[in-house]
Amino acid sequence: MDQTRAFITGIAGLTISQQEVAFLDATRPWGLILFARNIDTPDQVKSLVRAFRDIVGRPDAPVLIDQEGGRVRRLRPPHWRDVPAAGLIAALWSGDRAAAERAAWLSGRLIGEELYALGITVDCFPVADLLITGAHDIIGDRAYGETPEAVIALAGAAAAGMRASGVSTIVKHIPGHGRARADSHLELPTVSTPRDQLAATDFATFAGLSDLPMAMTAHVVYAAIDAAAPATTSATVIGDIIRGEIGFDGLLMSDDLSMKALSGTMGARTQAAFAAGCDMALHCNGDMAEMEAVADATPQLVGEPARRAVDALAWARRAEEDCAGLWDEFTSLLSSADGPAIA
Repeated sequence: MDQTRAFITGIAGLTISQQEVAFLDATRPWGLILFARNIDTPDQVKSLVRAFRDIVGRPDAPVLIDQEGGRVRRLRPPHWRDVPAAGLIAALWSGDRAAAERAAWLSGRLIGEELYALGITVDCFPVADLLITGAHDIIGDRAYGETPEAVIALAGAAAAGMRASGVSTIVKHIPGHGRARADSHLELPTVSTPRDQLAATDFATFAGLSDLPMAMTAHVVYAAIDAAAPATTSATVIGDIIRGEIGFDGLLMSDDLSMKALSGTMGARTQAAFAAGCDMALHCNGDMAEMEAVADATPQLVGEPARRAVDALAWARRAEEDCAGLWDEFTSLLSSADGPAIA
């Protein structure tokens, strides 16, 4: 892996352009992340995945996607199932915890089966942010609940289902985006909650999921811990909270460096994320000038980050079993939840 650089990139369209081929060949990113702009049919996605791996020269090079269900899903009907948001699964928790956990597991397994069939090996899933009254709805129904107990149980079950499909997971957004009163895609949120309260809620939730293989940082300032920098670029938050108090030892990647919560040049953002303790930089929008700046500021993937990267992909353990009937079971469980019907 000594030729691989510690970043994940997007591309602009349904195929890899000649300019992108040259970029990927020269910079050798660890992974590729797909968005709706990159997706048409199953055969097209499979071809794109193969092409990326051929260019970077690694048949196991990770291909990522955000496929949570609900609002955040890049694969949509008619080619893929219409999986609902986590909030509908969370609605089962108060009445039947076993049913909620089973539904969460099934969601992970069903989504993972579709990803595995395409050659996609990593899902940016599950969301472990708490649902907080009065916060911005950027999390909203993406959350598995309002309490650490519910989110740990349901997000953990969803990740286990994904693992059984042979797909690895990235829990997000560590150490907690649920309290943010702004959308970090558009501006930098600041959370002023006291540290002891964060420790008992948001941080405790991620601590309960600290054995998951990968995590994505939050572009959020936690004023009680580091009032000057968001988690992504804060050595204090990453060292003291994420690696320390939460105890996460897996592969830590930034959220998308092109989001407007961050300031400075793309190169400066990338350098700041690595200096703070991120193992991997994520850049998503497919803008070539930005991609080049991120690549130029990214080190080779060696040492402890390289070990974590290998372990993160090896975490998936595909269970070869008959999945017939799982969708019917899933929709039956959710039929009693307080939410929209499942198609």
